[in-house]
Amino acid sequence: MRGAAVPSRRYVQGMETRRIVLGDTHVDTAESNKTDFDKPFQELITEAAWGHVWSRPGWTKRERSIVTIALLAALGQEEELVMHIRATANTGATKDDICEALLHVAIYAGVPAANHAIKLAKRVYKELEAEKAA
Repeated sequence: MRGAAVPSRRYVQGMETRRIVLGDTHVDTAESNKTDFDKPFQELITEAAWGHVWSRPGWTKRERSIVTIALLAALGQEEELVMHIRATANTGATKDDICEALLHVAIYAGVPAANHAIKLAKRVYKELEAEKAA
């Protein structure tokens, strides 16, 4: 059995960035659902995606959000796409930003991918508006 390791600097930075982008509720839920099976994977994405890529200087969280959404739409990664569209409330990416990104997806990755992503984005924005009104 492995002992409890001290979190790396990159992990700590990653967790901070992850919370900024996705919000405490999302991260707390993911952390509470973590098992021994997926713990190594969660540590990897926290360090690599959040601690390294999302925490780099040069691009804003808004810019990273737009690019991430375009890539996820192009790859047809529905669950992750929805999560990152919801996160635009924290990153500053606007509906117009996402619309422009999805137009690029249509041209460079295909109309069906963009069409599906637009459908998902419309659903998420409707949910966010309902949550805000409640």
